[in-house]
Amino acid sequence: MKVRVVIEGTAYDVEIVDLNARPVVAIVDGERFEIWPELSSTPVVGSLDGRQALTPSTPPTPPASPARVSVASASGVAENGTVLAPIPGVILAVRVQPGDRVTAGQEVCVLEAMKMQNSIRSRHAGVVTVVHVSDGQHVKHHQPLLVIKPE
Repeated sequence: MKVRVVIEGTAYDVEIVDLNARPVVAIVDGERFEIWPELSSTPVVGSLDGRQALTPSTPPTPPASPARVSVASASGVAENGTVLAPIPGVILAVRVQPGDRVTAGQEVCVLEAMKMQNSIRSRHAGVVTVVHVSDGQHVKHHQPLLVIKPE
């Protein structure tokens, strides 16, 4: 399914590979994102293209933090260990500070975008060297959030 989404005046071309797969894979302006939607006992009764769609009868295994949506970008980490904002939004919580050791997959901050909480996770183990953002701060797409020096 392909759609054009406008967020704060900026248009994005979005392709959803399979809405029923977990994680949901979305291609946004050529960049791949993996999304873990919250599980719901209520079936989906509509879709963007107007056709009726239902959630699968057997829910998939949720990620470690099912209360939030996890977003991971294929290019969400620059070569120098900088974690970049995968989408524009507001930082709800920074979970680390400089000097903290993190593991691969550990939540480092929570970003709210389009009324959804997105868990930003470390792509590798390492030590947080710099935190560029704070709670409540608005961030742009690809804005540096923090730096993790790989171990």
